[in-house]
Amino acid sequence: MSTASKLRVAFVHPDLGIGGAERLVVDAALGLQALGHCVDIYTSHHDEKHCFDETRDGTLRVHHVVPPFPRAWRGKFHILFAHARQLHLTKFLLSSCMDKHDVFFVDQLSTCIPLLRLLGGKRVVFYCHFPDKLLANGAFVEGRVQKRSGGILKRIYRYPMDWLEEVTTRQADIILANSKFTARVTMAYFTSLKTTPKVVYPGINVQAYETPVDMTDPDIAQVISLRPTLLSLNRFEMKKNAALAVEAFSRLRGRPTVPNDIRLVLAGGYDPRLEDNIRTLNNLIDLARTHNLTFKLITPSKSSACVPSFPDATPHTEPDVLFLLNFTTGQRSALLQASSTVALLYTPANEHFGIGPVEGMLCGLPVLACDSGGPMESIIDSPSSERTGWLRAPDPSVWADTLEDICQLSEAERAALTRRCRDRARAIFGMEAMAKAIDVSLREAVHMGAVHAPVNAIGFILAFVVGFMAAI
Repeated sequence: MSTASKLRVAFVHPDLGIGGAERLVVDAALGLQALGHCVDIYTSHHDEKHCFDETRDGTLRVHHVVPPFPRAWRGKFHILFAHARQLHLTKFLLSSCMDKHDVFFVDQLSTCIPLLRLLGGKRVVFYCHFPDKLLANGAFVEGRVQKRSGGILKRIYRYPMDWLEEVTTRQADIILANSKFTARVTMAYFTSLKTTPKVVYPGINVQAYETPVDMTDPDIAQVISLRPTLLSLNRFEMKKNAALAVEAFSRLRGRPTVPNDIRLVLAGGYDPRLEDNIRTLNNLIDLARTHNLTFKLITPSKSSACVPSFPDATPHTEPDVLFLLNFTTGQRSALLQASSTVALLYTPANEHFGIGPVEGMLCGLPVLACDSGGPMESIIDSPSSERTGWLRAPDPSVWADTLEDICQLSEAERAALTRRCRDRARAIFGMEAMAKAIDVSLREAVHMGAVHAPVNAIGFILAFVVGFMAAI
């Protein structure tokens, strides 16, 4: 370790895009830097036109190690290639970076953990977003028996992947989780884990959401409107269930107590390489057509993603539904801070944590989310005197009724709600609180001392690597 007060921390993250997990990594790195630590981020994918500003403007040191493996083969074998890409990244770390760092912070993929510990001799803190074995079988619902989906070949394929995930996860010196929900589910399905993961809630950079935006920026000008706006921030993935927002919006429009010019903005990460993203966007467009909603698609000027062409997209600047693909930090802040934004809609059910509700609360917005998963911990629904948002079943009619209630809030009610939202977000979900909690875990891992690898563990690793690479 370099000094008693400063650690050299290496983050290992598979794909540094613009999702919630990536936002957590960026904010955790920023928070640790602010505490005086030396931070480097290693990743197998980093597109400077599809990433958070801090990862391309020099605020954070990002090392993009390009792998020889694709993300998938004909839309299949995503997890197999994800492991292969991380093994390639791990090889780079073991060969050139081990002396530069005191401890590793790994998230999402646990493949590298035993290699970094036993071959690299470094302690590892693993941040668990949610077990991949549960995500691979479709939407996870707590309390429901999780059955393996697909045919016999997929089950054969998934079995070693799921086993590998559990075996490598338990090798971490310290395991963190993003919510009590995730910690509880992880213990239930990773039965070999001996200790319940410590909960460290994702934190956000408060200052970034309170900094005034440049309204002369053309990218911001194209998303801001005086029309009352319902906002949804989520990647264009099926599991995020943005269709719920479209369905609820279609039921809300036309009600006498709701402004007749209300609009819906669906903003999120879109990657044309991913079949799920393409299919989700097409389905949402079809849904808008079904409800006779005009729509338009836009991307920031510097985005590398091409806007898909839809002949019936409106040429006008004010559609009923605006699809914003790969928003910038400025566009996100402008939409969240706009006085015309009525509410934030967070549509995923059984979400592991969900940074969206926290972003909305920090900006003083009423938040409507599903009554399951992480939002149950971030949002207070009752009593009404302490409310910071609404938790409702993912039913379009129920959501439309709740949105109507939100539209009818008086100025005094909205002001009180805004104050409660901001106070809760700053106190519990700020970047400083997260950074301090991670700092404690990193120091605890380092103070465990040197890693001693038993002979059988090294043999296991060598057999695993050789067998895995042979499989590829």
